[in-house]
Amino acid sequence: MGIDTKTKNSGVDNYGRTIDYLRIAITDRCNYRCVYCMPASGVPDKQHNRILSFEQIERIVRVASEFGIKHLRLTGGEPLVRKGCTELAGMLSAIPGIEDIAITTNGALLRRDAKALIENGVSRVNVSLDTLDPEIFHTITRIGSLDDVLDGINAALEAGFKTVKINTVAVRALHQDFFSLARLSVEKPLHVRFIEYMPIGDDDTRSKGIPEESNPFFKDVSTWSASDTIPSDELRELISREAINHGCGPLLPASSSRPDGYGPADYWKFENSKGTVGFISAMSNHFCSQCNRLRLTSDGCLRPCLFSDQEIPLRQALEDNDDEAIRAAFRQALRQKPDAHHTNDGTQRFMSQIGG
Repeated sequence: MGIDTKTKNSGVDNYGRTIDYLRIAITDRCNYRCVYCMPASGVPDKQHNRILSFEQIERIVRVASEFGIKHLRLTGGEPLVRKGCTELAGMLSAIPGIEDIAITTNGALLRRDAKALIENGVSRVNVSLDTLDPEIFHTITRIGSLDDVLDGINAALEAGFKTVKINTVAVRALHQDFFSLARLSVEKPLHVRFIEYMPIGDDDTRSKGIPEESNPFFKDVSTWSASDTIPSDELRELISREAINHGCGPLLPASSSRPDGYGPADYWKFENSKGTVGFISAMSNHFCSQCNRLRLTSDGCLRPCLFSDQEIPLRQALEDNDDEAIRAAFRQALRQKPDAHHTNDGTQRFMSQIGG
């Protein structure tokens, strides 16, 4: 009789938190170049053999499921630029113990892939969208098309995902119209979430390759500044004031209308709206005590905390076909997961390299 690994592999960390959620970066490449995420030139290319294969990702997830991991999110970079992303979702959804698969995308390729994603077990989608102004959108993404993203969001709604969320990074210097984004939740079942701007990437690496811009809406936000982080309470009040001025009424607590998902947002809504408005207070009100996640980078490292540069490499274990070494890495990640991120001012990797 074989060893029942389920009985000896605990998914609880040193602080009593149940870790049941793994975010998987399947690529560090992206078809956009958002100013707060990466340099204009993109991130340095990795050789193909340095990026985890789908079979290696599947193997890691099979071991992760022994530790109680049951919720997965595919991220990047932009996950849909990697050929076969939908097929990978199907591989992972077939693993015993995996209950839920979501994806975070910039939305540009959702019209193409929405139906296939659902057919392969993806039930929820988060779309990154920071503005509804085409000029500001192009400034932020450098090369993106707002129409493509809006079409992708509509495609996601038409395809029938269980939940469609909009992720907006709120940056004071970018002059975003936050009320217009929040109002998307009124007529459509969209859950718009505002995320406080975080210091991901160090000052040196974030500033490389970023040209000066003549666009009047542009400020170099590649180097994080605390003054550009808008606390969630301030932003919620700002949106409520704008809503009242437009006849929508203020935001109201939405405790009974929370969307499906496993994120840390505090949810509100406009009266009689079909969706909700959420706020993720990563900087002003840390939610580390409820954190339930680990991250897997595209080059094969387990990362216990987004804000910590501590990583546990899995590549040698994969090359040796050594599942016990992979289990040991998960145990180490659980032991080393910090009680809180204690806000480092920057990380060695860009968000696109860590997994958004």
